[in-house]
Amino acid sequence: MAFKYQVTDQDGIYFITTTVIGWIDAFTRKELAEVIIDSLAYCQKEKGLIIYAWCLMPSHLHMIVSADVGKNLSDIIRDFKKFTAKKIIATIKEINESRTWMLNKFQFAARVHPKNKELKFWQDGFHPIILYSNYFMEQKLNYIHQNPVEANIVSESIYYVYSSAVNYSGGTGLLAIVFLE
Repeated sequence: MAFKYQVTDQDGIYFITTTVIGWIDAFTRKELAEVIIDSLAYCQKEKGLIIYAWCLMPSHLHMIVSADVGKNLSDIIRDFKKFTAKKIIATIKEINESRTWMLNKFQFAARVHPKNKELKFWQDGFHPIILYSNYFMEQKLNYIHQNPVEANIVSESIYYVYSSAVNYSGGTGLLAIVFLE
């Protein structure tokens, strides 16, 4: 039996990752990355998502998050993924994306998945891992911010625009965050 990640403590702070089907580098297009940024901002304002750190890589999203009191983190992430999947597919068609093969991949993934009818953008789950100690929290924070450096996208984490690294360096990022203490 496989280990299933799940949110067990609705008041906890979690490290989560959500990944595009087949690790496709969808977010190399600014228009598609903006769908994620706008949707995260909406979830913060309207759904009770608290973001402590985040990094949108070309094929996946890492975050350290929790939910406002009385809100359910799993529900927020489920709704975020459902909305962004539809919006990204629509945006791919709207911007006349040259990588049309992506839609074929998303269509194939939907055929082998019982919940999806036409296209499947995100892999199942978001792999929540509760941050149970300050050491573990700091480890995950560094991992998130160093991800674009390790991938050779930037030389220093503060230069990666799709991340909260700039916030932690005293600047203003694309999303408001709550600082980890």
